[in-house]
Amino acid sequence: MQLVFATNNFNKLKEVQSLVPEHIQLLSLKDIGCFEDVLETQDTIEGNAIQKAEYIKQHYGYDCFADDTGLEVSALDGAPGIYSARYAGPQRDATDNMNKLLKELENTTDRTAKFKTVIALHLNDELSTFTGICEGTITKEKRGDKGFGYDPIFKASGFEHTFAEISLEEKNVVGHRGKAVRQLVELLNLL
Repeated sequence: MQLVFATNNFNKLKEVQSLVPEHIQLLSLKDIGCFEDVLETQDTIEGNAIQKAEYIKQHYGYDCFADDTGLEVSALDGAPGIYSARYAGPQRDATDNMNKLLKELENTTDRTAKFKTVIALHLNDELSTFTGICEGTITKEKRGDKGFGYDPIFKASGFEHTFAEISLEEKNVVGHRGKAVRQLVELLNLL
C-alpha cells in the first residue's frame, strides 16, 4: 500500500516511516511532484492538518495524511502553538525559535508545556483525525543533538533527558507524533 505523507520535512518522514508497518510505503510531497508550499491558514492545529490533507487529495488525487504539530507553553497562554515553526519569524529557523522561547521564559518558574500533533487522514473519500499529546517541561538550556525543532529544550514528563538526548525509538514511544501515528496505523491495519 502506498500512502502520501504530506510533508517535505525529511526528519518527520523518517520518524513516521519507522512507525508504520513495512507493507505501507510512504511517499513525500516531492515524490508526487508537489513542490509548492501547502498553506496552513487555519487557527487550530487540527484545522491545519485537515487543510493540508484535503489540498493534496483535491489537487493531486492521492489518498494521504498530513500532520500539524505545535508546542504549547502554559506560561505563554499556549504559544507558540500553531506558530511553532515560524515563532521567531518567517525563516522557520529552529535555533531562532528555541532562543526566543528560552528568552521569554527567563523569569518564569512555570515551564510546563506540551507537544500536540494532529494527523488528518484522507482515505477512500473519508476523513479521520488522530491526536497525540506529550506533556513535559521546557529546560533552561539546549541539550542534545538528536531530533529536530524544539527537541533540545523539551523534556517529556518522567524523563531526565530532552527529546534531543534520547533515541528516535524512545521518542516514538512517549512522543506526540508517535502517539498519533500509532492511532493512524491501528486504523490502517483494519483495512
